[in-house]
Amino acid sequence: MKRVEIFTDGACKGNPGPGGWGALLRMGPHHKEMSGSDPATTNNRMEMTAAIRALNALIEPCAVDLYTDSKYVIDGITKWVHGWKRKGWINSSREPVRNADLWHELIAASGRHKVEWHWVKGHDGHPENELVDKLASDAALAAKG
Repeated sequence: MKRVEIFTDGACKGNPGPGGWGALLRMGPHHKEMSGSDPATTNNRMEMTAAIRALNALIEPCAVDLYTDSKYVIDGITKWVHGWKRKGWINSSREPVRNADLWHELIAASGRHKVEWHWVKGHDGHPENELVDKLASDAALAAKG
């Protein structure tokens, strides 16, 4: 199984507002930068979209180290999702889980791979996180028009 490193970030100019996402996929000496935008979204949706799009870009099952500065993504996919599934996608406040559509997509995208989730502190000089932050921010600015 090939080992891939993925770095992701999301950004929003206003929350909600125009948003962007960025991702860097790296396997050995090869790398690919990706980004995209949404004219009306939230920061959390862009953080999730970055991970989904990056994982879906892999054409075969891989061992993935995925790095994000989003505690929402990390905690959601490694902790909260188990309870949400058990409770029929109702959160601890007895309300429907926000962004359930993207959680389902993230579960499907990560299910094809062996993913290890890693949190990195944002805006802390981490080179790959700084790169994907710029990709996401630039995409959000482009969506803003």
